[in-house]
Amino acid sequence: MRQYAYGCAALAVICLGGAPFAQAELKPISDKAMSDVTGQGFMQVENIQDVPGTTHNFTRMTLGMDVETRVNIDDIEVGQINGGTDFSAQHMALGHISRDATTVQYDGNTYAVGDTVPFQAYQPYIELAESPVDGKLSGFRMGFKQARGSVSSVTSSFSGNIGVKLVDDAGNPHDATLLDSTTTATNLRATHIGIDDGSVAVDCSTSTNCAPLTHLQSLIVGSGNTDGTTGFTKDFFIGFQREGVNWLSPDGSGTTINAGQGVFINLPSSTKIDMSQLAGPNGVPRLQTHQVDMGTKLF
Repeated sequence: MRQYAYGCAALAVICLGGAPFAQAELKPISDKAMSDVTGQGFMQVENIQDVPGTTHNFTRMTLGMDVETRVNIDDIEVGQINGGTDFSAQHMALGHISRDATTVQYDGNTYAVGDTVPFQAYQPYIELAESPVDGKLSGFRMGFKQARGSVSSVTSSFSGNIGVKLVDDAGNPHDATLLDSTTTATNLRATHIGIDDGSVAVDCSTSTNCAPLTHLQSLIVGSGNTDGTTGFTKDFFIGFQREGVNWLSPDGSGTTINAGQGVFINLPSSTKIDMSQLAGPNGVPRLQTHQVDMGTKLF
């Protein structure tokens, strides 16, 4: 796999931005002196146990760092087992490049043509889930306590959740459902996406309220704001599970997200998409993700 990353300078700041070395004698300080000191550690470790809604204990390690980046990955495949792949995609990208200086982007700002519209990822974390029965690792996940920005890909197999809204011909929004080619709803190795809540007819073989995931070429991760911009989500993560795990949302609300065995990607999004466009021959257009605009030549 070849990976091209742009703007990933956060680690360099940490590694190279240290102060000059100084030698001094270490002396203990009083409790009163300690009480006058405030600050935030680079890493925070949380042990989360006995939480309603989940049977696992968790250890979450959060880094106190912010990243704004644009990343391109040619090919990615994870969870290859039993003759299939949990997640398989080509030309995956986080962040994009502005094509129009007058277009208001997800954050409410405009960017000059050719400028990077970054993917914003704050407070990255790694979390472990442990079974209290046998003490074994049940799964781990990587995510961000705050994230928003564009995600683009040509996805042929997806396991997890894609939180977009699909708008039917009557103008009614529906929560998107992941499906396989036989129009069976599934969160494991899905190949299609559509409206499958019983309100309209759905048939992936005829593109009736259903489309291949390859038609969903770009979406915006985040939560919806009343002013039309995109807010930060706390539930963007990728998990790897030995067994089903109810992961806790980092927002402290007690909300759980069920991730099945294998790879699980959670993509919260406030994006609304017309089903007729998604099922059409061109699908949802891809945002520009390369300095030289590849257009349709990317595929």
